[in-house]
Amino acid sequence: MSSLSEFQELIRNRYYATDSARGVPGTFMWFIEEVGELATALQENASGRSPTPEQRANLEEEFADVLAWMLTLANICDVDMERAIEKYTDDHRSPDGVKH
Repeated sequence: MSSLSEFQELIRNRYYATDSARGVPGTFMWFIEEVGELATALQENASGRSPTPEQRANLEEEFADVLAWMLTLANICDVDMERAIEKYTDDHRSPDGVKH
């Protein structure tokens, strides 16, 4: 997978029928559950020690899950995330490197 657009299209092709039938509220709840799992993985990796290979693999998986569910929401809301990110980047250029 080489681009966000390709990943979003993969998610659309595999899951759109189920995701759109579930709707935004139900899909958002799945997304929030994944964010919670990512929060747990981040906490487990924030101990100041090097993460175990299993902790590292779980952290990577949770980041991917959150992104997949974000793209699922974008798909059912008809949002092209690559275009949205390009616009965000253009709109939030800051010489001091701080998001506003």
